[in-house]
Amino acid sequence: MARYRLLFKRSVAKDLRAIPKKDVHRILKRIEALPDDPRPDGCEKLTEQERYRVRQGLYRVVYEIKDDMLVVTVVMVAY
Repeated sequence: MARYRLLFKRSVAKDLRAIPKKDVHRILKRIEALPDDPRPDGCEKLTEQERYRVRQGLYRVVYEIKDDMLVVTVVMVAY
């Protein structure tokens, strides 16, 4: 299986600044695994959108997958 490219929207940096550093480390580790497996166990497709959600602790990572271009774009990290 091909490895996907990982991209971030600019607003994600702002989202991460509001989260404690120990949690940010865990969230980034979870995000770094997405290019190898963009649809891991526990991910959910959001209704009416082409976006997916994966949880890391109390936080959720919302991202888009473009299979034709092999790109995963992280859209938001929220509580």
